[in-house]
Amino acid sequence: MTIKLQEINTIKQLMSEGEHLFETAGLYFGHGTDNAIDEAAYIVLSMTNNLPLTDERVLEEIVNADVKEKILATFERRVNEKTPAAYLLGEAWFAGLAFFVNVDVLIPRSPFAELIDEAFTPWVDIDRVGDILDLCTGSGCIGIACAVYFPNITVDLADISKPALNVAKKNIQRHGLDKRVDAIESNLFDGLAGKTYDLIVSNPPYVGHDELSALPEEFYKEPRLGLDGGVSGLDLVHKILANAPEHLNDGGNLYVEVGNTDEALQECYPTVPFLWQEFDHGGHGVFMLTKEQLLEYRSQFQAKLT
Repeated sequence: MTIKLQEINTIKQLMSEGEHLFETAGLYFGHGTDNAIDEAAYIVLSMTNNLPLTDERVLEEIVNADVKEKILATFERRVNEKTPAAYLLGEAWFAGLAFFVNVDVLIPRSPFAELIDEAFTPWVDIDRVGDILDLCTGSGCIGIACAVYFPNITVDLADISKPALNVAKKNIQRHGLDKRVDAIESNLFDGLAGKTYDLIVSNPPYVGHDELSALPEEFYKEPRLGLDGGVSGLDLVHKILANAPEHLNDGGNLYVEVGNTDEALQECYPTVPFLWQEFDHGGHGVFMLTKEQLLEYRSQFQAKLT
């Protein structure tokens, strides 16, 4: 594929060119954007240092030749390699914040952003929260966003993957949170002995093998460790449910994202009163349980581990 350089000079023209190329190529969108024009805009505005966009007049600005050539080369890679834009740019946006990303972590795209923006109301009194655990943190985006939005809170970011934790540590530095956010290597709760929290948030691997085998090509650029939740998709979720109570303070809450395995989870525990969150800006499959509920139904959760 050869892209003509002439007559494509402004930010807006480059965005239109990217949209056309992406639509023609039949790409999959879902790693921060959900359509061709938003994907193209994400690339162009990022590479011209115009994110977040605050003034649409910049769309008429001329892009210098060197930057234009780099943008068009990135379009080509997006089409030819099926690599999500965030990996090509080395940056993703979540909850209005920029995060460094590479292929060692999933690209941030969780509806947790909306929960954070709304301070987990009405189920959590954020003023009474002192410590948060972001379990299976990946890039650290959920926990770091919590720390930015709630400046009186300390946060632990836990993950089994050392490469992912290296990314999370870079994002801690990027947002100047060294004093309030810590990155901990831990296989779920194994490395967190004795630690307790007022709020645990988790976006664990939850994709079942049937769904995993049928995903668009873009997903296979992401680390399988961050997606593969076992045959049913719920292997780690069962463990989190069984072990979370001992790491929650009294009155604490657990939020877990399970995506498309939400119905399967409810079928596993038909009597458990999962409080499924509703979102105004898209997304689904996030539940909340209190520590008291986790203890009440703990025998059911532990039974799934045998």
